[in-house]
Amino acid sequence: MNNEFNTLPADVVPAVEPSTVAGEAPLWITKEGGNRRMPFEPARLERSLRAVHAEFPALDLADYLRAVLALITRRAQLSADDLVDLLVREAESRIDLVAPDWEHFAARLYLRRLYKRASKNRFYDATLRYGSYVGLQESLADRNVYSIDILKAYSKEELEEAGRMIDPERDKLFAYNGLYLLATRYLATDHSRGVFELPQERWLTIALYLMQHEHLHGERSRRRRMLLVREAYWALSNLYMTVATPTLANAGKTGGQLSSCFIDTVDDSLQGIYDSNTDIARVSKHGGGVGAYLGYVRSAGAPIRGVANSSGGVVPWIKQLNNTAVSVDQLGQRKGAIAVYLDIWHRDIEAFLDLRLNNGDQRLRAHDVFTSVCLPDLFMEAVERRGDWYLFDPHEVHRIKGWYLQDFHDEQRGQGSFRTRYAEVVADERISRRTVKAIDLFKRIMVSQLETGNPFMFYRDEVNRKNPNKHAGNIYSSNLCTEILQNMSPTRLMQEMISGDQIVTTRQAGDFVVCNLSSINLGRAVIAAPDLLDHDVLERLVSVQVRMLDNVIDLNQLPVPQATVTNRKYRAIGLGTFGWHHLLAQQQIAWDDPRAEDYADALYERINFLAIRASLQLAQEKGRYSAFLGSEWHNGEYFRARGYTSPAWQELAAQVGVHGLRNGWLMAVAPNMSTAQIAGSTASIDPVYGAFYYEEKKDFRRPVAAPGLSLETYPYYEKGAYRLDQFASIRQNARRQRHVDQAISFNLYVPSTIRASTLLALHMSAWKEGIKTTYYVRSNDIDIDECEWCSS
Repeated sequence: MNNEFNTLPADVVPAVEPSTVAGEAPLWITKEGGNRRMPFEPARLERSLRAVHAEFPALDLADYLRAVLALITRRAQLSADDLVDLLVREAESRIDLVAPDWEHFAARLYLRRLYKRASKNRFYDATLRYGSYVGLQESLADRNVYSIDILKAYSKEELEEAGRMIDPERDKLFAYNGLYLLATRYLATDHSRGVFELPQERWLTIALYLMQHEHLHGERSRRRRMLLVREAYWALSNLYMTVATPTLANAGKTGGQLSSCFIDTVDDSLQGIYDSNTDIARVSKHGGGVGAYLGYVRSAGAPIRGVANSSGGVVPWIKQLNNTAVSVDQLGQRKGAIAVYLDIWHRDIEAFLDLRLNNGDQRLRAHDVFTSVCLPDLFMEAVERRGDWYLFDPHEVHRIKGWYLQDFHDEQRGQGSFRTRYAEVVADERISRRTVKAIDLFKRIMVSQLETGNPFMFYRDEVNRKNPNKHAGNIYSSNLCTEILQNMSPTRLMQEMISGDQIVTTRQAGDFVVCNLSSINLGRAVIAAPDLLDHDVLERLVSVQVRMLDNVIDLNQLPVPQATVTNRKYRAIGLGTFGWHHLLAQQQIAWDDPRAEDYADALYERINFLAIRASLQLAQEKGRYSAFLGSEWHNGEYFRARGYTSPAWQELAAQVGVHGLRNGWLMAVAPNMSTAQIAGSTASIDPVYGAFYYEEKKDFRRPVAAPGLSLETYPYYEKGAYRLDQFASIRQNARRQRHVDQAISFNLYVPSTIRASTLLALHMSAWKEGIKTTYYVRSNDIDIDECEWCSS
């Protein structure tokens, strides 16, 4: 019988005789939408399952077989697809602390389905697992699923060589949940959703696509290019790294862009506001998340063209962005994702902080955007001393003073140009203001955070102090996930001209930030060693990873033209990490152990060193980014400010000063929850929710085990995110933040009943430790008595 599981050696002796249930009609297995059917043979199924079980001998196959046969034989008819789903779910239901391998058992069952379907659609023998890679490229290009870029860039012989790189055994690295996510969201299918591309072919296609122009630089040959393809495939297929989800989804395919994160600066004009809304809609349509800074937009009651009390303030415009987020979805898969940023001294800040609350006037609410607040040191000091704080209209400040407050920052802790300018505005009696208590504003922040998780926190002085490109601009806000920090400025309309029957519009391109992300899988790329750092894998990995990220910049087809201008000006990338908790568990280091802080410091310094060195090497090969001269990379201040004084660092700094860097920003740690799930590790630098818990699906609950869960690692996962000391998390993050030139998506996990004083202390600690941004405050209804760190 040729079915989903007909891949067994003929000499395996069945333990159950092929038969129907005693005294009942035969059970039929249907295929091809019910057009074919054949009798169910328990022995054949058992042989197939025993073949899978051979890799996991510790699992209790006998009990599993009894359970699945009992479920199957209750039915008169079962489709082949439903049979596989039943087998997978029964395997998943058995995942627990002593038997976590059921998840990999389930993955093997699902892999067989993928192999079978791909072989049927592509006409090759399923026992080979993978068919012709050249044939796949040609077939999906004919169907307009793949672009023709790879077929144009590489010869047939090169693609055949690439096809020989594929190692099907690496499919066994997947756990079921990650494999299912990869298969259902990212693998290329035909337009009827038929399976064509398999996991290793996705990795290879990304590698080929990102390296396609490498032979055009300097003396590089096509042979050298194929070696780089092999390196990229090695990095991806071993799950040592992942690329950003847009790159994972779109590389090598028709349409779509490759970048995750964009940031726009909204100009204080009707044209600027609507142009920004249009640009944000275009980004959202193509799958990008957006941060929008609205600090220049005049407040409610401000004059327009000299007419007093004309402006509606920022809230109506944010509601427009809210409608854009809902209306312009991301290719039908999810709503658009927009974060709006506002300064804490803006006169509309109180209404802004209430935007996502469930109570109050719903006409003033915007539930589908994410709020973020920009905080200077001076405000945090006012909170600490319970002092007054003053709210201003930015338009009025600019009209009277000739400058905006947000264009300045404190160059040092406790002193600098922002507080000087702020004092000037406070002292100027011509400027209206509203006086509030700083602590009252902060209370509103915390109330909103416990109810909605927002606002995110953006510590603007620390951000701009540590900006290596402050010579070329300012950073006013971050992106949707709070990890991107790059120079920003609004795009402005210069003129509109009528030329015959055409209207020619000229806009001055601002710095519309775009960042290209990929992440190291710490749970696999960093291996236990005497010094806790496996330099060999990291050195090889970071070198190819930075090159792949840099190539994204030139290959990308961005939906907003000024984003392309900015991207090529700074060539910013965001090399990040995930799997931190997974790594700690492997190294048997407790989350709140001071060794975890030391380990974070050493590991991220090493990654940063390797990333800078890789960008230096690319600059020597391909040229430096255009804004390099005058940067802190150029004058060495970047290295001095971070205390990089070892001989190796001093040598690297000297080389950078001479040859430059290819990329203006290098590191950013994103949330990367979905790609971490695919790679079988823990998300970002976050702790897991628990060693073992249940995830609610539409029609069932599935158990989730922490990566690498065993009796040895269980103690290091046991507490889970909401019981782990968040002050220890802050200290860890501060140690790694020193080595990350942008920022880190950093969540705080607290009980919903947390005392206001404790939550305030967390935020104060984050600010004082030099954290640049914090992401969600995630609250959970755990018993406060179970939370040792927050009840003491």
